[in-house]
Amino acid sequence: MADEPVFVITGASTGIGAATARQAVEAGYRVVLAARSEDKLRGLAQELGGEQRAIAQRCDVGDWDDQQALVATALERFGRLDVYFANAGFGAARGFLKEDPAQWRSMIDTNVLGVALSIRAALPHLVEAGRGHFLLTSSVAGRRALPGSLYAATKWAVTAMGEALRLEIRNDHPDALVKVTLIEPGQTDTPFFDNRPQGMLEADDIARAVMYAVSQPAHVDVNEILIRPTRQPT
Repeated sequence: MADEPVFVITGASTGIGAATARQAVEAGYRVVLAARSEDKLRGLAQELGGEQRAIAQRCDVGDWDDQQALVATALERFGRLDVYFANAGFGAARGFLKEDPAQWRSMIDTNVLGVALSIRAALPHLVEAGRGHFLLTSSVAGRRALPGSLYAATKWAVTAMGEALRLEIRNDHPDALVKVTLIEPGQTDTPFFDNRPQGMLEADDIARAVMYAVSQPAHVDVNEILIRPTRQPT
């Protein structure tokens, strides 16, 4: 059991995070599940095998103390940290005159600061171990501007962070086999959407891409995976 790798997932209570947790456990990982929704987390942890396989921990990714506690829990309970999937995020209505500025602040704290704090909390342990994998959930919206979309701007920031992190690791820790992958979904059928378009990707589709990235041999670093529904034009 102690030799089984450990996969930390933020935004794990629903959608892509929960789907990835299920596939990770099936692939032999132990998982540490983080989100602000404790009830859903505990239910998922029980589904995945309880404390021997899955730990649920409340975490606001925009809170530095919560992030440190999340990494500490993985190390204390499972003895190692192999993969950190910074997946937590949410959106806002398009239009710079439409959304509440308080919503903007919360979104930026989660989508941008939350990813940076995830990196800050986990990077020292992965570098010390000499191996590991960061995955960051960006978006198709992190590659192109959308009218009135501050959400897209947050995902551009995540895309930039992914490459900035990869370069930092390669320049400052050249002997550490720590990989960085940006996951960039198109329209995906998750709780993100109130009115869900037809023909979207499923959360399991994105989870399979995540597991593809982490299953590669040590010398292969998959830096970006852009996934669109077949019928999504842009």
